[in-house]
Amino acid sequence: MGGMYSYILLTHILAATIWTGGHLVLALTVLPRALKARDPRILLDFEAGYERVGMPALVIQIATGLWMATLLLPSHADWFSGDTLQSKLIMLKLALLAITAVTALDARLRIIPRLTAATLPAMARRVTLVTLVSVLFVIVGVAFRGGL
Repeated sequence: MGGMYSYILLTHILAATIWTGGHLVLALTVLPRALKARDPRILLDFEAGYERVGMPALVIQIATGLWMATLLLPSHADWFSGDTLQSKLIMLKLALLAITAVTALDARLRIIPRLTAATLPAMARRVTLVTLVSVLFVIVGVAFRGGL
């Protein structure tokens, strides 16, 4: 699995750095400031700027992740077999992706359009969940290389 895989992996890791790093900044600095000030604008301003790089990074992660999974286990049925560490990790990554998608869609469609000081705690829970999941993505990714 030589050169091409290395470039795909590098692209995946760079996109993960943007996604996870952005969410850590959001959860650890921006969100507490917005909650303390009870000001949704602080959160919305960050989101407006971050989405321009964060969402493309997520799309790149999905595309490169699926590509690498196909290179590792060409049969998609093998992804869900649970017979190998690789299939278990792929299933875990897909489960984390589903949690991210459901949480993000819920936030985007239900919370953000009506974000107020009163709904900031509900948004904070979603930000916290997506941030924790993004860190878990990184941990599971390291496990592919035998780390942890």
